[in-house]
Amino acid sequence: MKVLAIDIGAGTQDILLYDNNNVIENSIKLVLPSPPVIISKTIKKANTDLYFDGNIMGGGKIKNHIINHIEKGYGVAMEKQAAKTIKDDLRVVKAIGVELVEEGSYENDSKFSKYSKITLKDVDIDELSSTIAKYDLNFSFDYIAIAVQDHGFSSKMGDRDFRFEKIREKLHVPLKVEDFGFTNVPDYFSRMKAVERSLNGLNPVIMDSKFAAVCGTCQDPNVAKLNSYVVMDIGNGHTMATSIEDGFIQGVFEHHTSRLNPRKIESLIDKLVKATLTHLEVHSDHGHGAHVINPISNLEKVVVTGPKRSIIEKTNLNFYNAVPNGDVMMTGPAGLIRTVEYLKNQNKIS
Repeated sequence: MKVLAIDIGAGTQDILLYDNNNVIENSIKLVLPSPPVIISKTIKKANTDLYFDGNIMGGGKIKNHIINHIEKGYGVAMEKQAAKTIKDDLRVVKAIGVELVEEGSYENDSKFSKYSKITLKDVDIDELSSTIAKYDLNFSFDYIAIAVQDHGFSSKMGDRDFRFEKIREKLHVPLKVEDFGFTNVPDYFSRMKAVERSLNGLNPVIMDSKFAAVCGTCQDPNVAKLNSYVVMDIGNGHTMATSIEDGFIQGVFEHHTSRLNPRKIESLIDKLVKATLTHLEVHSDHGHGAHVINPISNLEKVVVTGPKRSIIEKTNLNFYNAVPNGDVMMTGPAGLIRTVEYLKNQNKIS
């Protein structure tokens, strides 16, 4: 079984081509700038009006560069699907000065003849395949698994509340982390759905990047020996923590990393373990939220991953830096590969 696993983060896309006939350490690995970083640099260098087509992708950095480009006096036109990269609510996109246009306007309307066109997409499988094929003459894969972060969208509430509403719906009983992998993405996860559409015919497994990181962390052999513990993915923008007992998630919270400090982390972890942490407490502190089903019986270890994980060293927590398969940069792909194996064993993918 060969799996192409791609974890698309804010800064990098971490890629692993895994073949279960070989030891994972000998797999082809790539750490490349993420598509949002590449697109952002293209916008920053541009000195013309810009036209965007393509699909929804990670848009934090892209939005800021588009606003800066408009403020310089340049025109920006976006097809409606691509424009949702900035915000699913297109009224917000229009309000920042973007001209919303129909698909195909670049070719059909002469007014855009002097615009430079940029195509938005999180995954360019053809380009990636040609890159990997240079190192693997027999390049092929049986499964493709992609991780991106997606808050989801609802016109009835903010994205932080909506994200945790959907987590509560799914995590109404303790679940394996792998159960957060999708073989059919719900429409309200617009970014993950866009990735799924772009891979039409490949039957991908799609997963939120935070849950992929938690799953990958659990593949460290030292973590596998634990029974009651907390996993923290301390990212550049967001931190997710999950309490796990007997292999099942018992609770989760997600916060903005910039809002955390060592003492706050200790308090949040203590309440997560005891099941006293509430969604309101985290949300009111400008975090995403929390959902806790059960306490865990004993905090054996706080297991950490993520680029900002060094903050844990300033706490009094008993922590362990996870290194799944010997490479912390491949934590997300490791979680994706494990999720593919799990779904295959559950007969959820063929």
